[in-house]
Amino acid sequence: MPTLQDAPIGVFDSGVGGLSVLAALRRRLPGHPLHYVADLDHAPYGERGDAYVMDRTARISEHLLASGAGLIVVACNTATAQAIALVRERHPGLPVVGVEPGVKPAVAASLVRRVGVLATPGTLASARFAALVERHAQGCDVLPMPCPGLAAAIEQGEAGAAEVERLLDGFCAPLRAAGVDVVALGCTHYVFVAERIAARLPGVRLIDTADAVARQAQTLIGQATAAPAPAPLRLQSTGATDTLARMAARALDETPTVEQVVI
Repeated sequence: MPTLQDAPIGVFDSGVGGLSVLAALRRRLPGHPLHYVADLDHAPYGERGDAYVMDRTARISEHLLASGAGLIVVACNTATAQAIALVRERHPGLPVVGVEPGVKPAVAASLVRRVGVLATPGTLASARFAALVERHAQGCDVLPMPCPGLAAAIEQGEAGAAEVERLLDGFCAPLRAAGVDVVALGCTHYVFVAERIAARLPGVRLIDTADAVARQAQTLIGQATAAPAPAPLRLQSTGATDTLARMAARALDETPTVEQVVI
């Protein structure tokens, strides 16, 4: 039976946003096999109900475990907020790492004590997000900005570029007017348009937690970053494979094969 040091790390997101986390894992653990599932046939999670997200999270986690994963990374803020507790409950002892908006580092970095959070409606409406703010934002104003439609537009690539620009104009303007000096990117998709967000929020620091998630996985596995060659990388999509292939080439600077899978 493979040990935690040998078994693949299973990573999933509703779409391609989790590739930012996958890329961070690839940098920190180049010698470790990775298995990524993009649930494109059921995206986006951020505008779905809790029960739907919990069902998809459970199904994909089971698929990754059946494929040999020894550790699960829930590379989706919405799935982490709404369903990571379910995975841990069903699989006690399984190492599970989630992603969540970087409220804590954003608050720590803010000089004016006013931070923004760009995230999906589902993430911002969750009890987990409310607990993050309650725990880490004492004495600091947190301005949550729901971004319906943004993740889906990002996944369209060039076809969605104009819509991304339109949405970002609307989502960033209130944060700029409020005078925030730090903004947490509370959806893994948003990393792919970070430069466009920064252009609309001059002087504002953006917080992305992808590397922190990869660092936590590295700590759990206990491997050093040095490796003679990149380990196997398996990419699967529940929807069309072209979107994942295109975005993976951009995020990973390699052209891995993408399989279509029914989960």
